Amino acid sequence: MARVTIEDCIDKVANRFELVLLSAQRSRAIASGAPMTVDRDDDKNPVVSLREIAEETVEPDQLREDVITSMQRQSRGSEFEDAEGELAAEADTADAVDEMTEEDLLRALSGEMEEGGNR
Repeated sequence: MARVTIEDCIDKVANRFELVLLSAQRSRAIASGAPMTVDRDDDKNPVVSLREIAEETVEPDQLREDVITSMQRQSRGSEFEDAEGELAAEADTADAVDEMTEEDLLRALSGEMEEGGNR
């Protein structure tokens, strides 16, 4: 079991903070069932991920993309722009909402106030 150090990885990923993010992302992927590219040798997932980075068996660019994707709230495929530049997903949502006139709103609010006063 070879010991992995930051110095083994720093020439592959120059920023130590980025190295931590990439290693953590790869560790989560291994925990989720992704195949390992090096032998485990009784090491835990974070050590395996650092060894993979040090031995260049995983691509740091792909790990960066995975980190970015995991932090996004919506995937890029869920929204797309139409010819006018509007987001199609937002336009569909706006059409699906029932429109309420001001009079309907006032009636609804006054009905709630009357019900609340009778309690």
